[in-house]
Amino acid sequence: MAMKIFSVFFFALLFLASPFLQVARCQSEAEADVAEAVEGGDLGIVGEDVQDFGDPNYSSAPEVKTVCVFPKNSAKLVLAGEQTELLVGMENIGESPVNVIAIKASVHLPFDHRMLVQNLTAVAFNNATVPPSVQATFPYVFAVSKYLQPGTFDLVGSIIYDIDQQPYQSTFYNGTIEVAEAGVFLSVESVFLVTLGIALLVLLGLWLHGQFQRITKKTKRAPKVEVGTRAPDASLDEWLQGTAYTQSASKSKKKK
Repeated sequence: MAMKIFSVFFFALLFLASPFLQVARCQSEAEADVAEAVEGGDLGIVGEDVQDFGDPNYSSAPEVKTVCVFPKNSAKLVLAGEQTELLVGMENIGESPVNVIAIKASVHLPFDHRMLVQNLTAVAFNNATVPPSVQATFPYVFAVSKYLQPGTFDLVGSIIYDIDQQPYQSTFYNGTIEVAEAGVFLSVESVFLVTLGIALLVLLGLWLHGQFQRITKKTKRAPKVEVGTRAPDASLDEWLQGTAYTQSASKSKKKK
């Protein structure tokens, strides 16, 4: 019975953990893609001058593919007022070189992207060119305001580039981030994993306790049955007095 309860709880916890496992798996695949981009790519030099690129309404080039990874931060946790790094991978599958101009990002309310919370610092690149059939990786470091309330927000990140002097813009990330106060390192994922670990330890203890009780029941000794000589029944002798049995028994005693 304890084994069945343990199996049911274990599979239930695995079902609850499946979204987090899926996130971790997707993050690992994306990190592998960026690792390949680092090996075969050309990293541009970050310009020191910060420019205001406004909000250009450029379209994306079909021959450019982008991917985004938060290194060692699968929960996408951003501490208010502190720097957060992400990596932007770009692949040029076209026939012309791609000149990377800048990376920019902004923070929005999750329920309405028209509600701008903060424009993040744009990073300009000098001499950052991605030749045809080549991958490249570009770092982007940003920091949200230290006065931003903790909670879930949407981050929209774009990379601006030109091909044959024609400007383009590709969105490499459009998803949620979790903003927390500086010094608070507990995320939803870490709390869940700690809870999962404690629950598994409790279930393991219950299962071991049930197995121990089952073993002790089997090893209990059976009750002893004393076997010995039974004394003659006096009532039986009284009942047989005066019968032929007692007379023959007395005659045999006299002969002896």
